[in-house]
Amino acid sequence: MAHSDRSTPSTDPPTSRSESRSTLPRRRLLAGLAAAGVAAVAGCSGEESASVSPVSIDDDQACDQCGMIVADHPGTVGQVHFEDDEPEGGRPAQFCSGTCTYTYRFDAEDAGRTPVATFLTDYSAVDQEVFEEGGDTMFSSHVESEAFAREPELTVVARSEIIGAMGPDLIPFTDGDDVDEFIAEYGGEAMPATEVERSTLEAL
Repeated sequence: MAHSDRSTPSTDPPTSRSESRSTLPRRRLLAGLAAAGVAAVAGCSGEESASVSPVSIDDDQACDQCGMIVADHPGTVGQVHFEDDEPEGGRPAQFCSGTCTYTYRFDAEDAGRTPVATFLTDYSAVDQEVFEEGGDTMFSSHVESEAFAREPELTVVARSEIIGAMGPDLIPFTDGDDVDEFIAEYGGEAMPATEVERSTLEAL
């Protein structure tokens, strides 16, 4: 994928969500970086995890961690499928940020629940927009099912310049070239999504 420099902010009037926007070129969905045989999410077999697919997040769906409307905010979004379906009421838990996704899952695991699959936005697979708001640089959010990738397929970048719905966040990709290009422009440190821990979130 050819690298695109950040565009000069537009002179158009700001929208409710942004002061300026610039569309980046389409990133093609490529093979995941995870090596063959990577274990599925803790507490489930690879076969169980592979049978679970991501769902689209409804426009009015609130984040199960913080309560904000997922579709109304920028950046990484996520969903976690559990063996049981409570307290979510028969749907996967859904989140407005990577930090909310992992915080909720870690708390649920501590409470004895078993996650079957975790999905995050795959910024290698979407036409994201980059925009400035209040001096922060942000990526657009994507709630359609095809925008998600399974956690073991993803590399996340932590401590970059990009701000998500809850502040500093994890920015996920399935394509290693996209990871390298992102870090060259926005900084940060790459790590497998499966290696995210509470300490990772605390250090953002």
